[in-house]
This record gives sequence, structure tokens and C-alpha cells, in this order.
Amino acid sequence: MANAIVIKDFKKHFGKLHAVDGINLEVHAGEIFGFLGPNGAGKSTTIRCLMGFNKPTAGSISVFGYDMSKDSTLAKQYIGYLPGNVKLYDKWTGWEHIKFFESVRGKSSNVESLIKRFDFNPNAKFRHLSSGNKQKLGLILALMHEPKLLVMDEPTVGLDPLLQYEIHKVLMEMRDHGTTIFISSHNLPEIETLCGRVAIIKNGKLVVVESIKSLGEKKLHKIEVHFSDKFAASEFKISGVTKIEEIGNGLLITTSGDLNSVLKLVARHHVTDLEITHASLEDVFMKFYERTK
Repeated sequence: MANAIVIKDFKKHFGKLHAVDGINLEVHAGEIFGFLGPNGAGKSTTIRCLMGFNKPTAGSISVFGYDMSKDSTLAKQYIGYLPGNVKLYDKWTGWEHIKFFESVRGKSSNVESLIKRFDFNPNAKFRHLSSGNKQKLGLILALMHEPKLLVMDEPTVGLDPLLQYEIHKVLMEMRDHGTTIFISSHNLPEIETLCGRVAIIKNGKLVVVESIKSLGEKKLHKIEVHFSDKFAASEFKISGVTKIEEIGNGLLITTSGDLNSVLKLVARHHVTDLEITHASLEDVFMKFYERTK
């Protein structure tokens, strides 16, 4: 399978601060890939070097075979980019931004469709736009030339659920037409919906690179149980139980072990209600995050 992005032994240091400290990563052409991590993990630094805005201290990042330290200008003709905080020209309207982009990258064939789908008014000046409408304009500018690679930082921040759904549809349509999409986001349900694989970064190092499916198959469950008799949370502090929360007349138990060992303890009590669910991606992510503290 061909790769759109190849990151090899990538390090970025700012004096004594090792923002990114030796990561290796391959993103396949035509996939939607999630890049996750807490604040300060090294996500933004990696993206800035991926875009060629900064140069690595060591190692390399290539996009479609172009070394982003040397040939980023050539590579950028194939890239659409949405920064985490969209900042454009205050006195320009949406149309003026769009026409400027077309003067640089050629006529767009889908800009009218994007304006309609995102319910965006292109006649207002940027400074008069709400944060949500600024985000819409940033998305339109990133998508309007149907790039081979989309690099997106928090693509749906500040947008209502209906518009988030429409953007997800657009991104999946682009993926189906061969676009590679690299998303950094704190919106884990969004990542779970869109991405085939994810990387989790912590303290400048990769913790894991896995498919969403395999993350979802991790043996991590939530057990919500309610009792009519006396109970103590301490009873359930056994191997595999990672978290216990008291909720009224019951407990919310997170376990990565064998469910039967917990259920045997539950069965010692008079149970009035019991619900077992698979952990969300957020729960799995937090497990990895806490594991590396």
C-alpha cells in the first residue's frame, strides 16, 4: 500500500525542550488518519513540520515523496490545510479570500457546492463572522481545490452537530475519491466516526498506532450496577478493574480484565439493575494516556 506521509526518526527540539523525540509513522494514501494526544504532547509541532513551516531537528518527513524540509513548496500544491485557529484578513470578505486562493491555485470546481452545503455567507467580512462561520471559511479554503492530502487541526470545532455531520459526509466522500486525510482532534467521537487508524502521542513519543477496530476490541468494559443491599466499593478492587465510581445506590466499574471475576462479586449482592457496555474510544485513549504518566 502506497504511503502519503512518511515520518522517520523525527525529532524537534527547542533548546532543552524535546517537543517531539523520535517518532516513526506512515499514513497510507486514501485513508483518514487520526492524530491524538493531550495538550503539549507534540501534535502541533509535528503538524507544523509536516506542513514545512518548521524544520526537524533530526529525522525526516515526506509527503508524496517530497522531503518537507527541502521541497515543501512543490508538495503544497497537493495539500489542503486547516489550522487549529483560523486567522484570515479581517477586511476581506469570504469571496475575496476564495478569489485570492483561486488566483494562486486555479479555478475551483466545487466551491459553490461547499458554500451551499456549509450554509456559509461569503459576502460578509471576516471580522464580522462568528467563530463558527470563520471555521466554515477555513474549511472551504482547505477543501475547495480537492487536494490529494488534507491536514486538519480540530476541523469541526465550534460547529453545531448538523453541520459536523455534513462535514463528515464531505470528508468521507473525499476519502472515497482517494484523498488522504490527517486529522488532529480532541473530539474523540469524531475520530471514532471518521478514522480507520489512529496514533496516540504523549510527551513527544508515540504510545500506539492502531486501527479503530482493534482499539474498539480492547477488553475494556463499563459495568453499571445498582444494589438494594449494602455494598462497598473496596470489594471490587481486584486485578483488571481500572476505575470504580460510586453513583447513588450503585457503582460504575471500568475493567480491562475478565468480566466474570467482577460479575461473581456482583452476584453476592441483591442487584436491581445491571448494564454492561463497551468502552468508548475516549475511555481507551485515557487508558493509554494514564499508562504513560
